[in-house]
Amino acid sequence: MAPEVKERIETLINTHKIMVFMKGTKLMPQCGFSNNVVQILNVLGVPFETFDVLSDYDIRQGIKEYSNWPTIPQVYVNGEFLGGSDILIELYQSGQLQETVQVALAS
Repeated sequence: MAPEVKERIETLINTHKIMVFMKGTKLMPQCGFSNNVVQILNVLGVPFETFDVLSDYDIRQGIKEYSNWPTIPQVYVNGEFLGGSDILIELYQSGQLQETVQVALAS
């Protein structure tokens, strides 16, 4: 990955407490998995930012390499990679996601 792509990814992750790399935007998700993540975060009522990987090929490929995770969406909380749609659903159903998000927003 080019250093400037890595720097752009790190800036996005470190600038926002909850950052979602997804297909589409939070107002118009472009795939079901991205929509799942947006719906979960909306239910929690927490502020989050999104980056539409469809708008930038370098970020779309770079984020997969950065996280060592092959699929989109990817969710970062407090600079740490949480996972994709399936993991977010599991964390939400177990109550762990609410706890993780509250801790992140309080820090």
